Amino acid sequence: MNIHDVVPQYAKMLHNLGQWLDKAEAHAKAKKFEVDTLVQARLAPDMYPLARQVQAACDTAKFSAAYLSGKEAPAHPDTEKTIAELKARIASCRAFLETIKESDVAGGEERKVAPKFLQGKWLRGEHHLVQMALPNFYFHVTTAYDILRHNGVDIGKRDFIGSLPLRD
Repeated sequence: MNIHDVVPQYAKMLHNLGQWLDKAEAHAKAKKFEVDTLVQARLAPDMYPLARQVQAACDTAKFSAAYLSGKEAPAHPDTEKTIAELKARIASCRAFLETIKESDVAGGEERKVAPKFLQGKWLRGEHHLVQMALPNFYFHVTTAYDILRHNGVDIGKRDFIGSLPLRD
């Protein structure tokens, strides 16, 4: 696997997430409720609400790309309280991901990745990506999808997968 292939996939899934939030806005308007009530929606009392799911998906994508490229990820203070603010965070993360070039992540599979929460321990870049970052990213993206779907937003598998590079 080419590590750089993951960066546009992160960006694509964050784009899809933004589109789900657009559909949530349309759903709220049609049902006549305040869309921002969904920001605190959750699937279970001990799970993060939608806002934190979006924040975590964005953080995983940006920090993973930063660790593997040696670049610094943009700071986000986790203060989003509206759908519009969540969409702005997604856009900011996607803009950062677009700055990552293939040459930036060359050799990234061998990079030492030592996030603060590992308390001095580290992983090789490849292990960080495959065993931690990708599963964590998809966990939070899928949970955000599930929260919206559970709350009646009309999204389905095609919305989750998004566009494909189809050829004739």
